[in-house]
Amino acid sequence: MTNVAVKILLVDDEPDILEFMEYNLKKEGYDVYLAKNGKEAIDIAKKERPQLIILDIMMPVMDGIEACRHIREIPELKDTLVTFLTARNEEYSQIAGFDVGADDYVSKPIKPRILTSRIKALLRRVNGSQAPQAPSIQIGDLRIDRESYLVFKSDRPLSFPVKNLNLALLTSKLGKVFTREDILSRVWGKRYRSG
Repeated sequence: MTNVAVKILLVDDEPDILEFMEYNLKKEGYDVYLAKNGKEAIDIAKKERPQLIILDIMMPVMDGIEACRHIREIPELKDTLVTFLTARNEEYSQIAGFDVGADDYVSKPIKPRILTSRIKALLRRVNGSQAPQAPSIQIGDLRIDRESYLVFKSDRPLSFPVKNLNLALLTSKLGKVFTREDILSRVWGKRYRSG
């Protein structure tokens, strides 16, 4: 039970789904809070400040998209992860979720082991990003020195064009998926224009 300090807020208007997720997450050692709609979720989130909110999209009173939009405007919740949970797999609902600040997306029906694995991966990603970056990264026998922009394989230096040395970006937050735009803007800077 190593996750006791981690608070997770579950938001869904279906009691059986809340009960099912609550049981599985408590079994993993998380502190779990429940809400039946987006408005209730905002009130609980302000009070409890969870590290993660798992938010259904289709709910009465206030849907998940609107709730996420409000949560992202609350300064004390700016670092809270938001994962959408929905039976809707259409591309437009996923895009709408990411547009308002979602960090991830889980589809129903929920598979407990997949859900807990994704939660652990999200929390690792955030915890890793808050830690200070080491001057070098070691991956197997490959070492990337961020300060000198050198790459070594088995302690032998490798030759790379300077732009390729931005592979340190890809290793800076292990588990994070960088978009094409993220990579191009980091590598090429202001000279890169999308579209």
